[in-house]
Amino acid sequence: MDARTVTLQLRRGEEPSPEGLRRFARALATGEASDAQAGAFAMGVCLRGLSEAGRTALTLAMRDSGEVLDWGDGAPVVDKHSTGGVGDCVSLLLAPALAASGLRVPMISGRGLGHTGGTLDKLESIPGLKVDHDARALRRILAATGCFIAGASARIAPADRRLYAVRDVTGTVESVDLITASILSKKLAAGVDRLVLDVKCGSGAFMKSRAAAVELAQALVAVANAAGCRTAALVTDMDEPLCASLGNALEVALCMEVLESGRTAAPRLFDLTVALGARLLALQGDDEDTAAARLADAIASGRAMERFAAMVAAMGGPPDMDADWRAHLPQAQVIRAVPAPAGGTVAGWDGEALGLAVVALGGGRQVEGARIDHAVGLASVLPVGAAVGPGDPVAFVHARTDAGAAAGVAAVLAALTMAPESPSPRPLVLERIDPCAAPS
Repeated sequence: MDARTVTLQLRRGEEPSPEGLRRFARALATGEASDAQAGAFAMGVCLRGLSEAGRTALTLAMRDSGEVLDWGDGAPVVDKHSTGGVGDCVSLLLAPALAASGLRVPMISGRGLGHTGGTLDKLESIPGLKVDHDARALRRILAATGCFIAGASARIAPADRRLYAVRDVTGTVESVDLITASILSKKLAAGVDRLVLDVKCGSGAFMKSRAAAVELAQALVAVANAAGCRTAALVTDMDEPLCASLGNALEVALCMEVLESGRTAAPRLFDLTVALGARLLALQGDDEDTAAARLADAIASGRAMERFAAMVAAMGGPPDMDADWRAHLPQAQVIRAVPAPAGGTVAGWDGEALGLAVVALGGGRQVEGARIDHAVGLASVLPVGAAVGPGDPVAFVHARTDAGAAAGVAAVLAALTMAPESPSPRPLVLERIDPCAAPS
């Protein structure tokens, strides 16, 4: 069955067989399928949709289009994936906390996409740290530290690399089938035994509505479990930034503060980190409340900081990140307060607008391959519900130039909604999607 046959089947509303999808994925990986055929396939899936069995078959076909990693015998191999948001630096805390709790965490991560920051970009704000390593080096790092956060090599799910490249230009980015196969093909190729998913919804997420986020979470959980990876998901709130810092080095700095002093440095970030980790440990039979306490202790005791510093050193970064991290992270030349336009309460933030403000400052990419200024971003962004007086700072802009700072101040003010009274608090975790279960 060639690529043309698969696209014709989709056009007729027929679902290709698992063997047909496997052959098509292999043709994408080898270049036998053209960009036109890749685009036709993506559009066909977007318009016609796939069954759950079809999603699973496509995911496995894309996983098997390249190398599938095997970490050998030892402690359980676990991972977490987030669909992306603003101020979301959970991975930097969760990976070392899980490693300090006795698990192995080979976290394959990505770069910034649109208004959301990328974990690899954040890590690269640490001088000397390299996120691109071959499989041998990754095995050495994992054995030595219990965790790593690295980029996917070209040998991991190459069919997804091809298909991902055409989805934006063909208007097929929002297909649940294609999103599911893209996320899980890479995670399954990383050789994990257990997986927890953080599917975000709200103004700062790609999925704006709760219903859309739940649909995606259910698809991801169903396919991952059908593929043999025990998986659960949390649908979480992204109607405001997850933490008070947005931008690469600024988010790393905040994570270092959490690793040093615990929850007080960033309560929402800490709580979500612990919730995701506890859900992951519960997948292997641990009591969830006990697991949450175990992870909180891993951070409070300093054991997670030790793992993070060891990981940084093993990946080429400074050897004393735990002791002297402030000296290593870059700082912006211009820092300017954003004054509240009136007294009252912070009633809301346009999360996407805040993320795009960081991109405009130089903290993200407006074109592929552009260099990032790791120092710029937003800091001390007040949470929803905070009371302010006229002129009080609601955030601080970290910029390269005075002009950039002025533009950043205007962008933050445009993203802010004020009200006379505090709004009702929103829960951080909105839904739980368990294996073979409906949402709570």
